[in-house]
Amino acid sequence: MRKIIECVPNFSEGRDPAVIEAIAAAIRSTSGCTLLDVDPGQSTHRTVYTFVGSPEAVVEGALSAARVARERIDMRTHTGEHPRMGALDVCPFVPVANVSMDECVAVSRDFARRAAEELGVPFFLYEAASDKRYRRSLPQIREGEYEGLAEKLKQPEWQPDFGPTRFVPEWGATVTGARNFLIAYNVNILGTPNQAHRIALNLREAGRGPREPGRLTDVKGMGWFVDEYNLAQVTVNLTNYRTTPPHVFFAAVQEEAEKLKVGVAGSEIVGLLPLEAMLMAAEHYIAKENLFIYEEDQKIRLVMDRLGLNAVAPFIPADKIIEYRVAETPAEPLAGSSVRAFIEQIGARTSAPGGGSAAAAMTALGAALGAMVAKLTYGVRKFETVDQNMRRVIPPLHDAMQGLIPMIDADTAAFSDYMDGVRMPARTAAEKAARHKKMQAGLKTAVAMPLRTMRLGDSAWVGLCEVARHGNPASRSDVEVGAKALEAGIWGAYRNVMINLQDIEDAAFKQSMMQAAEILAQRAGEKCAEVLNILATA
Repeated sequence: MRKIIECVPNFSEGRDPAVIEAIAAAIRSTSGCTLLDVDPGQSTHRTVYTFVGSPEAVVEGALSAARVARERIDMRTHTGEHPRMGALDVCPFVPVANVSMDECVAVSRDFARRAAEELGVPFFLYEAASDKRYRRSLPQIREGEYEGLAEKLKQPEWQPDFGPTRFVPEWGATVTGARNFLIAYNVNILGTPNQAHRIALNLREAGRGPREPGRLTDVKGMGWFVDEYNLAQVTVNLTNYRTTPPHVFFAAVQEEAEKLKVGVAGSEIVGLLPLEAMLMAAEHYIAKENLFIYEEDQKIRLVMDRLGLNAVAPFIPADKIIEYRVAETPAEPLAGSSVRAFIEQIGARTSAPGGGSAAAAMTALGAALGAMVAKLTYGVRKFETVDQNMRRVIPPLHDAMQGLIPMIDADTAAFSDYMDGVRMPARTAAEKAARHKKMQAGLKTAVAMPLRTMRLGDSAWVGLCEVARHGNPASRSDVEVGAKALEAGIWGAYRNVMINLQDIEDAAFKQSMMQAAEILAQRAGEKCAEVLNILATA
């Protein structure tokens, strides 16, 4: 799986479209980098860029952007609402997928070293990349800002980690490092910047000082006024969204604003945020308001409404949620094909796709029929007495259906791993050993996939029994077909497990998989009979 790192450079330019676009173009043109977001601010005179790529690519992308800033930004004339100390003010690297924090630290150090040498400017390391406790956080390093930097660099304890120790007036200094995902979040206040700042002081972790800390942890922020919005904002960085997520902060701002008798008019996400943060908020509002929402798209819409994320700029989930931006189109040639093409491929003169993919498709259809009947029952006036039953079973049936669809292709791909081993050369002893090892590993994968199909299918039985008891009676035959399809699909997957186990030499693995498969296959027969019996006696 590919490694993905997010880079979020903040440049001290938010008013000149030509400079903003030149930096964006430099990132876009870097091979392996995908520019996700460009967020300029007039009042802050700052633009936040978000891009992703491999560890090697993000270093090159950040360097390309920094070169433009070196030529086009002059800090000697810069003024803005946001604290800053350099043309490229801060450049964090964030692990997104299949990357450790240590790898991001190495990337940030590599970037700092190369940029400092090439551009001749000072670089400070922060967060996970810093080994100095007194200058580990961004506010610590940026204290005094650009105006105090010349004197600061004269102090031995403030020598930069890379680059010259002298003051470079047209640039200032840059802070770079590695950190966890940070959500830049602003809540709009129908009041003054002073009122917004008072709210920020009450809520941010640092509060008004050591003797008067704020209410919330992992929150850094302040209050300001944004001329282009004609609004004050409580502007914060949520440095650990699992501790203080946006919906918790928004509610806290509402409480503080009510005390000051000022209005709250929605909020905005600067840059991108993780899907998890949106779903956490959705689950909060669903529980609080006793709602029934199971589809991800509707959960996102709920959060957009409750947090007022469209208040000052359009919140487009496909652009603002990082998982949606970096998602690759799944390689699902079978599941993505027409029903006719899928059947014809199974009927072709090839061993794959075969019984495993067909079994996954049948199992998915069984779960889908259960989900369909539950959804046709829920919300109908004459079935209101069973709404709670349908609320319980729709999500697991829907999730089982969605989880089984990718198994149609996964089963065929797993068998392909075994065939790759079969095709390996076997001329020498070493080649024979490598071929044998590959084939054994391929067989284990070929067993794991249909067993996963069985487990996903098994998760649908409880819901299907409940639908048989309480579902719309007009859809009785659909439940019957669903039960038999689910049973047949699980049985087909079971037979694929058993045949692929025959040539596996790992006795412990073989015994474990066989026992699990036999239990699930027996249970499928029993549960199918139970569903049909419920329908017959209803």
